[in-house]
Amino acid sequence: MHAMMLAEHAAGFVAAAEKNPNPLLPDAAELIFGTISFLIVLFVLGKMLIPRIQQTLAERTDAIEGGIKRAEEAQDEAQRVLEQYKEQLAEARHEAARLREEAREQGAQIIAEMREQAQTEAQRVIDQAHAQIEADRQQAFTRLRTEIGELAVDLASRIVGESLEDEARRRGTVDRFLDQLEDRTARAEA
Repeated sequence: MHAMMLAEHAAGFVAAAEKNPNPLLPDAAELIFGTISFLIVLFVLGKMLIPRIQQTLAERTDAIEGGIKRAEEAQDEAQRVLEQYKEQLAEARHEAARLREEAREQGAQIIAEMREQAQTEAQRVIDQAHAQIEADRQQAFTRLRTEIGELAVDLASRIVGESLEDEARRRGTVDRFLDQLEDRTARAEA
C-alpha cells in the first residue's frame, strides 16, 4: 500500500517535472529508485538490525544491572566479613586481656611460692646455723670447762700446797667450783 502511494506520488512528480522542469527537483526515476531503496533499507533495519541493537542494549543493561547487583552483594558480603572480623578482633582482645590477667595471677602465685620457698630455706639455714652454733657453744663450753678445771686445780694446788693429782678428786672439785660459778651467774642475770 505504501509502495502504491509512493508510486502515485512519483508519477505525480514525473508529470510535474515534465511540465515544469525545476533544477532542484531530481529526476522521477531517481526519486522512485531512491524511495524504493530507502524503504528496503528501512525494512532491513526494522526487521534485522534494530532487534539486534535492542537485544545488545538489553544485554548490556542486564550486565550493568547485574554488575551493580553483584557489586551490592559483594559490598554486603564485605560488610558482613568486616563485622565478623571486628567481632573476632574484639574476642581476640578479650582473650588476650584474659590471658594477661591469668599470666599476672600466675606470676603473683609463682612469686608467692618462691617467696615462701625462700623463707622456708632461710628458716632451715637459720635453724641449721643455730644448731651449729649451739653445738659449737657446747663444745667450747666443754673445752673451756676442762681448761678452767685444769687451771683451777693447778691454782688450787699452788695455793693449798698439796697435790691434787687424783683424777676423781680433781674432777669433783672442778665440777663443784663450776657449778657454784654457774649458780652465781644465773642469780646475777635474774
